[in-house]
Amino acid sequence: MTITINDKKKIFEIQKEFNDLFPYLQIQFFTKPHKPGGLSPKNQMVDTQKILGECRTIHTKGSIIISPTQSVKTLEQSFQNVFGLSVQVFRKSGKVWLETNVTDDWTLEEQNKEGQALSRIVKKDRPDDFHLSED
Repeated sequence: MTITINDKKKIFEIQKEFNDLFPYLQIQFFTKPHKPGGLSPKNQMVDTQKILGECRTIHTKGSIIISPTQSVKTLEQSFQNVFGLSVQVFRKSGKVWLETNVTDDWTLEEQNKEGQALSRIVKKDRPDDFHLSED
């Protein structure tokens, strides 16, 4: 999959393209990069309606190739190094989205399969009104 990056593209467009390929993963954009293995503060998350030009530090047009065999760490570093975009991948776990900081070495395919498996477990074992807490 190839995603085109330019200053006029909106964040939600990239998120949709990414989520179409990996339905149990999300890509979120932040105002600052996170430390390796660290979490991204929620108050630094960028509004999905913003255009990329408002939140990137390198304004090069281009594209990013995303492969299921690529690690989360490599994907996040590519966004940062090539386009000046701070991103973090999240994986669905039941009814919540978790940052993949501990499993950044996993491939996107592995993350997506884990998200799918965890979502099936919650649907199967938990009542519909059960909500997991992020805390």
